[in-house]
Amino acid sequence: MKKIFIIIPLFLGGFLFSQKTPQKKTTKKTAVAKFNYHDEFKKISDEIMTNGKAYENLGELTKGIGPRFSATPGYTKAVEWAEKKLKDIGIEMIWRQEAKAPIWIRGKESLQIKAGNGDWKNIKMLSFGNSEGTGGKDLVGEIVIINSTSELNALSVGKLKDKIVFVNLPMDPKIINTSDSYLITAKSKLISASVIAKTGAKALIIRSLTTAQDDTPHAKMIYYEPDDKVRIPALSIGVRSADELEKLLKQQKVTAKINMSAESKGETTNPNIIAEIPGKKDSKVIVLGAQLDSWDFAEGAHDDGSGVVQCIEVLRTLKALGIENNHTIRVVLYANSENGGQGREMYASYVKKRDEKHIFALGTDAGGYSPRGFSLDMSPQRRKLIFGWKDYFLPYGVYDFEQTEAIQDISPLKKLDIPLAELVVDTQRYFDYHHSVEDTFDKVNKRELLLGAVAMTQMIFMIDKNW
Repeated sequence: MKKIFIIIPLFLGGFLFSQKTPQKKTTKKTAVAKFNYHDEFKKISDEIMTNGKAYENLGELTKGIGPRFSATPGYTKAVEWAEKKLKDIGIEMIWRQEAKAPIWIRGKESLQIKAGNGDWKNIKMLSFGNSEGTGGKDLVGEIVIINSTSELNALSVGKLKDKIVFVNLPMDPKIINTSDSYLITAKSKLISASVIAKTGAKALIIRSLTTAQDDTPHAKMIYYEPDDKVRIPALSIGVRSADELEKLLKQQKVTAKINMSAESKGETTNPNIIAEIPGKKDSKVIVLGAQLDSWDFAEGAHDDGSGVVQCIEVLRTLKALGIENNHTIRVVLYANSENGGQGREMYASYVKKRDEKHIFALGTDAGGYSPRGFSLDMSPQRRKLIFGWKDYFLPYGVYDFEQTEAIQDISPLKKLDIPLAELVVDTQRYFDYHHSVEDTFDKVNKRELLLGAVAMTQMIFMIDKNW
C-alpha cells in the first residue's frame, strides 16, 4: 500500500487553520516634497544681490535712451531696448501689443508774473500733459488765489471771470504715507481745469504736488470733460514760487503772462511689450506690470524705469535659478501711462477678449526704494493666504501687507476679478522727484533697487507654487 502524501501550501494552511482575519498590506503613500521656503527665498536673494542686472539696465534705459514719452522716437528706442534685454536673458515668447497714444507736443512755454506796476519776472513752469496751449500768444490776466474748496464755493458768480486761477493746495504733511497724501490732493476738484473753466477763468496755475521744498515744477496729467465749452491752459509751478506768489498776492495785485505752444495732433499707436515664460503645469497667468514710458522732459528713473528693470530681473532670476514655474509668468511693459493710460486699458481688453485665466497681477510704480511690503487688493481669503507667508518675507525687511490700494497700470484688471498686488516701498523721497526733471538715475540706490526685485521674485515664486 502506497503512502499518499498530501501537500498543503503553507499559505493555504494558514488560511484554513488560522482563526485570525488576514491583514491587508498597506501601501505607503509617497510624501509630496515640500519646499523649504526660507531656503528658496535665500537662493533668490543671493542670486539677485550678487548677479542682478537691474541697476545696470536702469542706467542704460535712463542715460542711454533718456526721456521716452508716448508717440516720440524716445519711446520707440525704449521698446527696442526692452525687447533686446528680454531676448538676452533667454525669453522666447515676446510680442508687441499696439495701443492708442495721443500725439501731444509741449513746445515752448513760459510764465511771467508782475506785481503792481513792477517788471515782469520769469517763473519756472510745466504745462499739464495734454493741456491746450495759448497758440503761442501771450495770455495775460490778473491772478486770483484759491487755497481750498470752501474758498472756491464762497466766491460769487463772475468773481473769477477772465481771471487766472492759482490753486495753492499742498500735499498734507500730516499724512505719513506720501502716496495717500498725493492721491488725496490729486483728486481735488480744485486742480481740475474743467471745474475752474466753468467759473469763467481763462487759465489754471497749480502748486506742484511734491514733498520737496525746491523750485522744481512737477508735471500733471490734464483731463478735460467732453462737455467743456472752453478748454483752458493749465500749468504747474514749484513750491518756492508758489510760496512767493502767495505772499505777493496778500500785498497787491499780481498779473500773469502765459505763453504755451502746446498742442495735440491726433493720435497714433505705441506698443505694450509682453514677454512670458510658459507654465509647465498649465496656462494660467501670473502677470507683472510696469510702465515703459516717461514724461517728455524726464529720465523717469524712479517713475517707472525702476519698475521696468525689476520686472525683467524677475524673469532673469527664474531662468538663472532653473525654477520651473507651474503657471505662465508674464511681464507687461505698458505704453502711454503718463498721458493717457491706453496701454493698460488695451491689455485688460485683450485678457477679457481671449478669456485668459489670470490668477494674480503684481504692479510696481512707486520707485526703486527699499521694499516694505505688498498692497493686496483681493478677496479676504486670498489675503489670508498671503498673510501666512509673512515670516518668510520678514528677514528681507518686508512686513507691510495691510494696504489695499492697487496702482493704476494693473487696476483695469480688477474689473475681471483678478487678485491685484503692488510692491510697497518707502516712499518718503519719491514725491521729491516724481514727474520732474529731478527723476534721474543718480537718485536710485542700487541695493534698494535690487531688494525690490528680490521681494517681487519671492512673491511670484510663492504665488506660483501655492495658488
